[in-house]
Amino acid sequence: MAVIVNILITLVVAAVVLLIVSRLNLGLSVAGFGPAIIAAAVIAIVAGLIAWLLSLLNISLGTGTGLWPAIVNLIVAAVVLLLSGRLFQGLKVNGFGGAIIGAIAIAVVTWLIIWVLGLFGITGITL
Repeated sequence: MAVIVNILITLVVAAVVLLIVSRLNLGLSVAGFGPAIIAAAVIAIVAGLIAWLLSLLNISLGTGTGLWPAIVNLIVAAVVLLLSGRLFQGLKVNGFGGAIIGAIAIAVVTWLIIWVLGLFGITGITL
């Protein structure tokens, strides 16, 4: 039961992040809270499928330190956003540039929300 609650909380937080980034007009938009939850689920599924496919090809992401792994992860996040936008009509992504800017904005807003939740003693949420 705790796993289901954690998944639901993660989906709600991810939907809030998508709504915030959508309101900033930085390259992606979501139609509302309901579509944001569905978009968050679609993004998670697409990201999982891409990670699975890359692991089948023995390609690992996020290894090492420095600028190169960050750039690779950013490009993969942008591709995930582009694919998710094509799979779900409630999420609109304005090209690859919009996907890159959207991915950066999602990362920053996610970090800020997790930081604020940590200030209140709420930990363990990973997006």
